[in-house]
Amino acid sequence: MMYLLILVMTIMGSIASLFLKKASGFKNIKELLFNYNLYLGGFLYLAAAILNIVVLRKMDYSVVLPLTSFTYVWTMVISYLCLKEHISIKKIIGVVCIVLGALVIVL
Repeated sequence: MMYLLILVMTIMGSIASLFLKKASGFKNIKELLFNYNLYLGGFLYLAAAILNIVVLRKMDYSVVLPLTSFTYVWTMVISYLCLKEHISIKKIIGVVCIVLGALVIVL
């Protein structure tokens, strides 16, 4: 159950970043303050933080923190699908190394 919450938490963090990226195209502070992407991204970050607290109550910090690196996987996929960003072989190798490192620490 806790691993499922970690999965949801990391996906929410990645989606939150996407909305904040969309909010970053503002021309002035008023436009930013009325940009729904800012609030949606902030809400998702807050919700992910609350899930993190719930998970940390049940699992060791030394296990949870490395698993949060899976956020990089979701971020790469979301940036490709939603922002049409190029995924280079360097990015793939980097994310694979991060995930393998997290798994080595956890297992």
